[in-house]
Amino acid sequence: MSDTDSFIEEVNDEVRRDKLFAALRKYGWIGVVAVLLLVGGVGYSENNKRIARGQAEALGDGMMNALELNEADARVAALQTVEAGDPAAGAVLAFMTAAQQTDAGDAAGAAETLQTVANTNELPLIYRQIATFKALGVNAANLSLEERANGYSELAQPGNALRLLAEEQLAFIDIEQSNTDSATARLQAILDDSEVTADLQQRVLQVMVALGVEPDLSQVTGPAAAGTGN
Repeated sequence: MSDTDSFIEEVNDEVRRDKLFAALRKYGWIGVVAVLLLVGGVGYSENNKRIARGQAEALGDGMMNALELNEADARVAALQTVEAGDPAAGAVLAFMTAAQQTDAGDAAGAAETLQTVANTNELPLIYRQIATFKALGVNAANLSLEERANGYSELAQPGNALRLLAEEQLAFIDIEQSNTDSATARLQAILDDSEVTADLQQRVLQVMVALGVEPDLSQVTGPAAAGTGN
């Protein structure tokens, strides 16, 4: 390479460096902000995880400490002082509190606790449905047959995850009303349903035998079919 070519190359290098430094002076703040945002985002995420972990640990400790108390009333009082960090945790806490209220003989209080869960729109539908189902059960003595039947009928609608369990309860209501034919029809429909579980199927078979009804196993399908001997 000649001296002239070498000189031109050096000039070009200087020009490129000048342009680079100029660009860094003009736009370098963007890179700094990007780095700060990245670091800040990671820190914010880690802080949220730390807070959530702390809330979960506090919730678990609070519930365990409450359950270690000897009296049901004391367990209820202790559970009612525990704070839940979010609606889902609140639902779990409410289910546990309602169970202890039931043990303490406070069916109305348990139903009220469960109804609070059922009315919380922020919760997934299955949480609310379970709360409604449990509330109907624990408060059965304080509800009329019509009120219970209406409640279970809503849960027995197609697509409801608790549909078959609600139908089982409706069959029991039929039996209370000495409406054996209707109860038998409901129980047989549960037995024939492709979504019936083994436990539910076994209960239905036992009830039908107790009613003196011969169950029809010819249409039994689903995961529990093998347990029928069909």
